[in-house]
Amino acid sequence: MADDDRSPEEEFQELIRQLFGGNADGIDPEQLSRLTGMGIDPAMMQTIMHNLQGAFEGNGEISWDLAQRQALHIANQDGLGVTAGQRTDLDQAFALATLWLSEATTISELATAPRTLTRGGWVEATLPVWQELAEPVATSIADALTAALRDQAPDEMQSLVQGAGRLMRTVGGSLFATQLGQVVGRLSLEVVSGGDVGIPLLPAGEAAILPQNFADFGRDLEIPEDQLALYIATRELAHARLFRHARWLRLHVISQITDFARGIHVDTDALEELASRFDPSQPEELRSALESGALLPARSEAQTAALTRLENLLATIEGWVDVVTAQATSRLPTAERIAEAVRRRRAVGGPAEQALGSLVGLELRPRRMREAAAMWRAVTDAVGVNARDALWDYPDLMPTSEDIDDPSALVARLQARARGEEPARDAMDDALEQLLAGEQGDEQGDAQGDEQGDEPPADDQRPV
Repeated sequence: MADDDRSPEEEFQELIRQLFGGNADGIDPEQLSRLTGMGIDPAMMQTIMHNLQGAFEGNGEISWDLAQRQALHIANQDGLGVTAGQRTDLDQAFALATLWLSEATTISELATAPRTLTRGGWVEATLPVWQELAEPVATSIADALTAALRDQAPDEMQSLVQGAGRLMRTVGGSLFATQLGQVVGRLSLEVVSGGDVGIPLLPAGEAAILPQNFADFGRDLEIPEDQLALYIATRELAHARLFRHARWLRLHVISQITDFARGIHVDTDALEELASRFDPSQPEELRSALESGALLPARSEAQTAALTRLENLLATIEGWVDVVTAQATSRLPTAERIAEAVRRRRAVGGPAEQALGSLVGLELRPRRMREAAAMWRAVTDAVGVNARDALWDYPDLMPTSEDIDDPSALVARLQARARGEEPARDAMDDALEQLLAGEQGDEQGDAQGDEQGDEPPADDQRPV
């Protein structure tokens, strides 16, 4: 059939084949003019074609550059930098906080000088960690969107779906990356310091304060700015010191978060219903679904257990930081007022942190921080600073969730160890002893069998 003999419907089908084959650049403008017979505006169709063609440039991969551009656009909107006066004031606060911390903890000083960061600098420094945490969810959404399109298409359309699948994966992944960029950008307007969110976003051993947000945080507290700076600097240094000392801790936290994220599976019913009416040139509905968390189903039992473990871990970290900071800043008249403001802020979380929970399904607020802080105070009172901080030397020494519930057993073990006594036996010790005894018995039996097998035969059994 000659091209001129094709109907407008056939022209449209040919355009779709070229688009999903990745050949939108080769579309003849005259083809678009023939769509008027279907009531389609050729100019509008040309715009849609070029917009969709841009999605193919990612080759089905998630473009995290979109997240960075979006985050930096939000972070740098005010165009403000760090003034020399702000840097000098915070450097002085960090210097005094370093001295105070050395009296409150045996964990050593940082090897790298603390920094003052702009909001944009914070985005660039922390985005690699956000990408690592969010990538499992982004991949899950992109894969599910492609599968939903493939499952809904009739057999005669499967050849087109093969090309469309790459488009849908790219569109879904790019929208997620854009939403992540918006969340991180909004977070950059809220966070006061590197450890403010509770997870190790900066490289281990680095501490930083964002002067722009520090000023906003203290505006309504009616607390002298120098005292507020001292407290925030002390807390930030304590957080950074801990992660530098316990080098295994950063990986421990990140791996628990990514394990939780990998367990997230998209609500296929909601996604299939969305995919049935999805228009790639009008992605607002998918963007809204990502923002609201509508595509993430209720947590499974395994995810709930993983989240509980993560909350206990974050609470244990924050509780230690809280106690050490309180000891180090005991000279500050307003220390307790600032501490309570920080605890309330961490417990409630800001709008951007809540948006992160909707996007990734993860809440980073340590619900048990007060209980964990009470445990660390009990340990400090019972055995002192040295024995308390030594619990961070190895992962198996860390307090458990049971210790947070009731620190008395942990305190008793530490006191017995300080006296040079053997810790009291428990059910785990008995079970381990029985297991080892059984293995030793099997080894002895095998050894005896080997010895008997090596003995020469008796004289009357030797061959003639």
